[in-house]
Amino acid sequence: MRLTIVGCAGSYPGPDSAASSYLVEAEHEGRTWRILLDMGNGSLGQLQRYMDPRGIDAVALSHLHPDHCIDLVSLVVLAKYHPDGPYESITVIAPGGAEEYLAHAGGPGGEPPLDALNFTVWEDEPVQQVGPFTLRVVEVKHPVRAYAIRVEAGGSVLVYSGDTGPTPELDELAAGADVFLCEASFVESATNPPDLHLTGAEAGRCAATAEVGQLLITHIPAWTDADEVESDLKAAYDGPYAVVRPGDTFDF
Repeated sequence: MRLTIVGCAGSYPGPDSAASSYLVEAEHEGRTWRILLDMGNGSLGQLQRYMDPRGIDAVALSHLHPDHCIDLVSLVVLAKYHPDGPYESITVIAPGGAEEYLAHAGGPGGEPPLDALNFTVWEDEPVQQVGPFTLRVVEVKHPVRAYAIRVEAGGSVLVYSGDTGPTPELDELAAGADVFLCEASFVESATNPPDLHLTGAEAGRCAATAEVGQLLITHIPAWTDADEVESDLKAAYDGPYAVVRPGDTFDF
């Protein structure tokens, strides 16, 4: 697999990054298959640096906060009204209620219509197959229903935390992953609300428990000191890691 960081800003787009979106690619049956994990604010614009959005095979949403899903509304506009003709229907795998939520976000009366998207609900099918990719989710700790996503293809494993507070379900899903893409929005020096986000130290402890090959830290908000997040991480974790930036790629 190849992972490309499209956007990694936490909670809202920052001055240097769109909000959360991650492009995952793998070769299968003579072509490149492409899925997106989340599609937050500003990510559609940045995605066009790396691929033609017409080539998206599926979008997998971790949860329905705008910084993880709202650019699907813009994708509908592109997919329906492109002067070269409308796109084929794009598969969206999401928590229940996504179709209604995104239709409402598109405007009064649910415009633009979402027939450019084909929705599948995680609650009904927690294991999904898209070309070479097997996707499996577990529910994690967040104010809205939220999922961490495990992606397997060709013997390689990527686990994406989505947004979550510490939870053993994430430790279990991440077990043995080649790459663990994990949020770390909080710092240890603050008094943080429960069941919302991880600190760098908590992300590191999860990675150590899961014995992952590489930890990738993401979702640091612009208002948070990224150096402090990294310092917290290093105090709790001595394995290989990176704090991701837009455009970073990882092959595994």
